[in-house]
Amino acid sequence: MTPEEFRAAGHELIDWIADYRASIETRPVLAQVAPGEVRSMLPDVPPTEPEPFASVLADLDRVVVPGVTTVQHPMHFGWFPSNAALASVLGDLASSGIGSLGISWESSPALTEVEEVVCDWMRQLVGLSRAWVGTIQDTASTAAIVALLVARERASEFSEAAGGLQSVEQPLVVYATDQAHSSVVKAASVAGFGLDNVRTVAHDPWTRAMDPASLDESIAADLAAGRRPAAVIASIGTTGTTAVDPLPAIVDVLDRLGPDGSADRPWLHVDAAMAGSAMILPERRSMWEGVEAADSITFNPHKWLGTILDTSLFYVRDPQHLVRVLSTNPSYLQSSADGQVTQYRDWGLPLGRRFRALKLWFHLRLDGPEALRGRLRRDLDSAAWLAEQIDAEPGWTLVAPVSLQTVCVRHLPSTADGSPMVGEALEAHTQQWVANINRSGQAYLTASKLDGSWMVRVSIGVEGTERHHVAAVWDLMRSTVASLT
Repeated sequence: MTPEEFRAAGHELIDWIADYRASIETRPVLAQVAPGEVRSMLPDVPPTEPEPFASVLADLDRVVVPGVTTVQHPMHFGWFPSNAALASVLGDLASSGIGSLGISWESSPALTEVEEVVCDWMRQLVGLSRAWVGTIQDTASTAAIVALLVARERASEFSEAAGGLQSVEQPLVVYATDQAHSSVVKAASVAGFGLDNVRTVAHDPWTRAMDPASLDESIAADLAAGRRPAAVIASIGTTGTTAVDPLPAIVDVLDRLGPDGSADRPWLHVDAAMAGSAMILPERRSMWEGVEAADSITFNPHKWLGTILDTSLFYVRDPQHLVRVLSTNPSYLQSSADGQVTQYRDWGLPLGRRFRALKLWFHLRLDGPEALRGRLRRDLDSAAWLAEQIDAEPGWTLVAPVSLQTVCVRHLPSTADGSPMVGEALEAHTQQWVANINRSGQAYLTASKLDGSWMVRVSIGVEGTERHHVAAVWDLMRSTVASLT
């Protein structure tokens, strides 16, 4: 494809994207295809000749779009928001068009230095001190792996330079609640801790926040047994209920084990993947009070804030420790700039990196922080409104505090004799009414287990979701359960 052919096709594609976004509310939320249906519409063998762009564009409509669950739909209330603001889409297009290679500062000085700037812009916007420096990872899952790798090396006094974990006499232990994201357990496994060395810390039965006393007891038991506490994962906005772990009390527990930065003090990683975006609101920063005493933080602008995937910010207070653990410096990448510049290949797992910062750079510049603050406040108000409706409606109950934009709810119908439905019947009822909504294509919600029982999450935060959409899903929830009882 020549630049001129690209120009013509690109105009068509931009028009197609704009039309798709403009019409997204007319489409079903959940993909209306059966397993294997998309694949069956594609040839089994690759093309032998170039095809006209019109044919590819036609297949976007015919094959791809019906097989997409439209997470940009204003009636999507599942999982967490996975926004893709069009301002950031332009940045993503620019990144792909430039085609930069981020293997060193020299390979793309702009890639490195724009990333430094936008990470610092976001540091300022969420109220973190100048002690923090950041980079862009792909997801919070990868950031958790990086955090546990550097935690492992601090606790093992850099065993990677010797015999690795096989040479460490004391087993290294990681602590989190069962409300922490599933990626935490995977990260502990990938980082070599072993699942036997992951401790589940008790949490408050209503708020689901970590219980600091339980953390203290668990650490004391491991120390007495000859194990070494290596890392604590604190969640600010858990996936299930947006629970907020109490950072000041957690820090107090860790400070008794050793001074900041010492091998005796477990690494404190703060996972604020979704909720971190809320910290652009000064009135919400109390949620992560005490964060300045953490060792690393991650949050994802590609969730609620709206920057397109994959844009996960990862901040540390000691970048030299990060570099010592992850540094790689093959001869073919050495240059006269070494020692004067940031080499982001030493801040994460991959060597090659995309120009991810352009997505965030475009987004912040074209939409502006104040518009983002307004949208987040809108969603918080909508969640509070929905919680009020549920509280006032007989047969419906909130099953967790509404701390942010996610409302966790359960419908409790009465049986034929007037007693409340319980047990397996209630479990089946909950899964049935949410499945009926999702299959209808009118909205999408997620069922999730909480304390061993099914409940439903209404996660508000899609860029186009206004109050009337939240009211519509509430009406749909009530009419759907009415049809079952």
